[in-house]
Amino acid sequence: MNKLQRQREYRKRTGNAPTKRYEKTPNGFLMRMYRNMTSRVRGIQKPKAHLYLGKELLPREEFYKWARNHKDFWKLFNSWGESNYDRKLTPTVDRIDSQKGYFLDNMEWVTHSENSRRGSLSNVRRRYSPSYVETHRAEQK
Repeated sequence: MNKLQRQREYRKRTGNAPTKRYEKTPNGFLMRMYRNMTSRVRGIQKPKAHLYLGKELLPREEFYKWARNHKDFWKLFNSWGESNYDRKLTPTVDRIDSQKGYFLDNMEWVTHSENSRRGSLSNVRRRYSPSYVETHRAEQK
């Protein structure tokens, strides 16, 4: 059995508990968040690739430094822990301008719930924009 097979077997046996615990620490949380951001801009997360693929992504250490020094991160992270890790209260990075990538002037900390709400509003605005309506009328003809 090679190393990767042993790791997979261990995760299966433990229900991935050590990783889940680590991801509830500030370092583990930020590591997972940056990995997810990287997956989005590289197009690995296919269903929403059109929203992220090819967008700018700040260097990992710069992201970590920004997060660790941001009072909103700590406020949200601590509230999330106090809520017993309620998914709605999970800290997330929202891109202020969703047409742009992840860089310091375009990111802010919000809860998962707020980020989802903003995404839904953005979808509604886009769906009812004149250009969207015209494009879809043309497609229906």
